[in-house]
Amino acid sequence: MSLDLQRYLDRIGASDAASADLPTLRRIVYQHALAIPFENLDPFRGVPVSLDLVMVQHKLVDSRRGGWCFEHNLLLGEALRALGFSVQDLAARVLWGRDAAARTPRTHRLLEVEAEGRHWLVDSGFGGQTPTGILDLADREPQSTPHESFLLQVLEGDLLLQALPTGASDRDAWRPLYRFDRARQWPVDFEAANFQLARDPQSPFTTQLSVARPTKDGRWSLRNRELTWRGLDGREERRVIADAGALLDNLERVFGIDATDLGLERRFGELAP
Repeated sequence: MSLDLQRYLDRIGASDAASADLPTLRRIVYQHALAIPFENLDPFRGVPVSLDLVMVQHKLVDSRRGGWCFEHNLLLGEALRALGFSVQDLAARVLWGRDAAARTPRTHRLLEVEAEGRHWLVDSGFGGQTPTGILDLADREPQSTPHESFLLQVLEGDLLLQALPTGASDRDAWRPLYRFDRARQWPVDFEAANFQLARDPQSPFTTQLSVARPTKDGRWSLRNRELTWRGLDGREERRVIADAGALLDNLERVFGIDATDLGLERRFGELAP
């Protein structure tokens, strides 16, 4: 079964998108990021994550849930192909919170998209630092998006993606997100990493709660019990979610996720206050 493109476009508020041009690519990437949150609710509660397109569409589109990189970029990639774009799946080594020289496995899915004779990095699944714009893979200068600025540089034959976090102005504050090459990946190449991260008792996705969504004015993120707002104006607010009732309320109100039937109460209660 192929993607129901119209249902996807309705989900992200781009129901009239029809052409494979650069303005459409920018619009789809931006509106996908704002409409569909990043979340690890399934691994956190011990539920397997399917990479079957029918299941991903049901979860992220019909059930108005979110997902992680393997789901987001599967869904977005198929939508862009259906619109007529040339899309190639890539795999990256996550460096967030580490030094750029760290050796990490390929556990992140991203996309290379061709539009108007140029090749673009597209990524709708990197949590609180998900790019809300597209990045020119040939450009080595800082590139702006509706939220942060990003920088692509060459590192040992790979491309290194760095971000200047919201509110930061110091060029020394660039932080590495991940490194990757442009070798084509097939769906089977993501199955092992998806399985391991969703099942490993030491995985951060099974031990920690992580939800994120950008808005037009900034970014919301939830890490375990701490809910954070970072505005594009530099304003930052944090608050602690006290109980499961408040968690469900914030998932619905802030992130647009109805989690009432997911059974999160016990797992959330196990998190340290």
